[in-house]
Amino acid sequence: TPFTLNEVQTFLLTSGIKLNQKHILDLYMALGGVPHYLSFVRRGLSATQCIDEIFFQKDGALVNEFERLFASLFNESDIYANLVRKIAKHRYGVGQSQLIRECKMTKGGRMVQKLKELEDAGFIMSFLPYGHQEKGKYFKIIDEYILFYLHWIERHLNSIRKQDQSSGYWLSQAKSAGWKSWSGYSFEAVCNKHISQIRKALNIDPGAHVGAWRYISKSQKEESGAQIDLLFDRPDDAITICEIKHSDKTFVIDKACAQNLKNKIEVYKKQTRVQKQIFLAMITSAGLKSSKYSEELISQEVCLNDLFES
Repeated sequence: TPFTLNEVQTFLLTSGIKLNQKHILDLYMALGGVPHYLSFVRRGLSATQCIDEIFFQKDGALVNEFERLFASLFNESDIYANLVRKIAKHRYGVGQSQLIRECKMTKGGRMVQKLKELEDAGFIMSFLPYGHQEKGKYFKIIDEYILFYLHWIERHLNSIRKQDQSSGYWLSQAKSAGWKSWSGYSFEAVCNKHISQIRKALNIDPGAHVGAWRYISKSQKEESGAQIDLLFDRPDDAITICEIKHSDKTFVIDKACAQNLKNKIEVYKKQTRVQKQIFLAMITSAGLKSSKYSEELISQEVCLNDLFES
C-alpha cells in the first residue's frame, strides 16, 4: 500500500527534507507514495529539481525503472506492460472487450486474469460505467509513476540515456500544455488514494458507497455524455458528486465550467433516474475562488490541506 501524502511528509522529514504541501504533491504526482522512489529525493532541492534529477538525467534513479518493475513482478512482463500502455491511452477508462481487440488476445480469460493481477498490484482500477453499449468492466491507470513514465519519459528515453537532456528540462516542460493535461489525470489518481481524507473533509457517513460514473451518448442526436470523477452514494438519501481540478493557482469556475458542471448533474439525473438529493463538491489542489458560479453550484470544498490529514 503506498504512503499517503501525510506519510510522505513525515517520511521526508526523517531525512531532514522540509517541503511545503505543494512541492510534496508535485513529487507524489510523479513518484506516487512508494518509499523506495521517495528515498531518491535529495535535501535542498525543489520538487521540480528532484523530478529533473530522478527522471531526466542519464544516471537518473528511475529512468530504467519501468522495465525492471514489470520484469520483477510478472512472468511475460511484456504482455502486462503492453496492457498498461493500452489503458493509459484512455484517460476516462477503456472497456475490457476493447482491450482484448486492441491487444489481439484470442483468450479472454487470460486477459481477465492479467487485468486482475494489475489491479491487485495497484497499477489500475476497475469501474462499471453506466449507459455504455458494451457491458463489463472498464479500467483506468491509477499509479502515478506509470502515468508519469508513459507520458513524459518513454518517448524521450533514448535522448535521456544519451544525456541529450540538459539539467532544467522538467522546469520547461512543467509549464507546457501537455503538463496541464497530465497533471489533471495524475491528481485524480492521487485523490483515488485519499478517499478516506476526502470522506472526512466532506463529513460523509462511512456507509456511503464510493464510485465513479460515466455515460456515453449512443447517438449524436442525444444529449452529450458525462464523466463523474468521484461520487459518494450516501445512506441519508443524498449523493455527493465530486469534481476534481488541479491547478497551480486558485481555481475559478467560469461560465463554461459552470455549464459543464450543470450538464453533468442533468445527464446523471436523467440517465440514472435517481431521486436522491444531489450535492456538488469541489476537490482542488490550490483552492477555489469564490464567485457567483461557485456560490450557485458548490456545496462543499476539499482543499490540499484536507488531503494531508492523517
